[in-house]
Amino acid sequence: MIDFKGRADVPDVELSDYTIDPRVLKLIPASVAEKYKLIPLFTVGKKLTVAMAEPRNIVALDEVRSLTKLDISIVKSKEKEIELAIAEYYGIAGVVEDLIKDYERTKNQSKVGQSTSADAPVVKLVDLIIAQALNERSSDIHIEPEEKDVRIRYRVDGILHEVVTLPPFMLSPIVSRIKVLSSMDISESRVPQDGRFRLEKEKTVDFRVSTFPSVYGEKVVLRILDKSAILLTLKDIGFSDENLAKFRKVVHKPHGVVLVTGPTGSGKTTTLYAVLSEVNNKQQNIITVEDPIEYELAGITQAQVNIKAGLTFASALRSILRQDPDIILIGEIRDMETAEIAVQAAMTGHLVLSTLHTNDAVSALTRLIDVGVEPFLISSSVEAVLAQRLVRVICTKCKEEVGVPENIKERFPDLKVMYRGVGCKSCKNTGYKGRCGIFELLITDETVRKMVGSKAGVDEIKKYAVSQGMKTLFLDGLEKVKAGITSLDEVLRVTELEQI
Repeated sequence: MIDFKGRADVPDVELSDYTIDPRVLKLIPASVAEKYKLIPLFTVGKKLTVAMAEPRNIVALDEVRSLTKLDISIVKSKEKEIELAIAEYYGIAGVVEDLIKDYERTKNQSKVGQSTSADAPVVKLVDLIIAQALNERSSDIHIEPEEKDVRIRYRVDGILHEVVTLPPFMLSPIVSRIKVLSSMDISESRVPQDGRFRLEKEKTVDFRVSTFPSVYGEKVVLRILDKSAILLTLKDIGFSDENLAKFRKVVHKPHGVVLVTGPTGSGKTTTLYAVLSEVNNKQQNIITVEDPIEYELAGITQAQVNIKAGLTFASALRSILRQDPDIILIGEIRDMETAEIAVQAAMTGHLVLSTLHTNDAVSALTRLIDVGVEPFLISSSVEAVLAQRLVRVICTKCKEEVGVPENIKERFPDLKVMYRGVGCKSCKNTGYKGRCGIFELLITDETVRKMVGSKAGVDEIKKYAVSQGMKTLFLDGLEKVKAGITSLDEVLRVTELEQI
């Protein structure tokens, strides 16, 4: 028996201090551990010590005692720590296996006329997939039907990792559950759908959901937007001291266009929010129009594009100009109308921040010409273009020095040492943990303005900019390799320039 009278004296423990024996884990199924937020720690004789988030849960204790046939000793731990420990020791595959069995059993019971619902295990499974993605710092969840199974993958630090595979019969109930959460039409599976939902537990997290019909069923991708994530400052995102000083000078100018370029997922939005945090004060009227609003910023007016209601980037930008703004952020320049209004706004005394999809900084200037903006307008309004990529950071817990291969020494004689992550518990054996930016900053001085006005080529402008001290994406990345922040493989993976 367990005495509940003195429940306040249940000791707190740090689960990171324990290494749990696999034989102890087998005493409690993963599904029970997940259901009651508990994990077995160790046995002494016929007594099992269990860490619980809610020590007063008598139902949980009765079930654990019934399963193990042991006396139970309780310690308390935070729910978040228990979830991480369950994920680490059982693995999502172990928990999923138990939940699939629950689903099959309840489904069969429903068929023979019992009132048990088969929905409960599916709800738990979807909750588990989401919780594990949050624990692993994922930016996206991919649910992908294939011929013989359903693959679940998480994107962590920009790279997709397979987490678990499910039997094909689980696809339909999982997709239906996600559609219910996202307010989508569950009866429609022939056309793509978009939706969103919010989870509020220890923190607020928004999910943007997209479904897409494929030959084996609907593929689902959930983009995770952590509303409680700490916004980075310009100093935090990876600028060199030289680039930071130059970029700060530009974003504190009273007017002009500042563009951030790069492919999807290269951190452009994070950089723009860091700029807004830098310039936000009570003397400035800052207005944004975004698609979607990823983070809510105090003291700033934010609007979201709504195509169905007629609120596009261009129409919103026109209205913003009547709101007496000082600084305008427009999520993306997609067409000539938006580009022209942005340029005109900059020329009438506003600082305009926006993004473009180009591979490098100089190409952004020619892209504006391609969409129909006159070269003289570009040359007189664009103050700077920042191209960027994200590289994974070498895990500090398992970082080690490695020799520089001869072929790399020949090309980069000043690269004396490199580092790598061996792989450990902290980085889940990837060798990397977290990401930082590499940057290419083009400042449009008078010579660049004249070159743009005369429609000079990208290579010509770039050659001049480099001669004036602009570091290319690759060279900025190489500086981070020398500093032991990232690896040469990472820099080569994300840059298309100067391949070895």
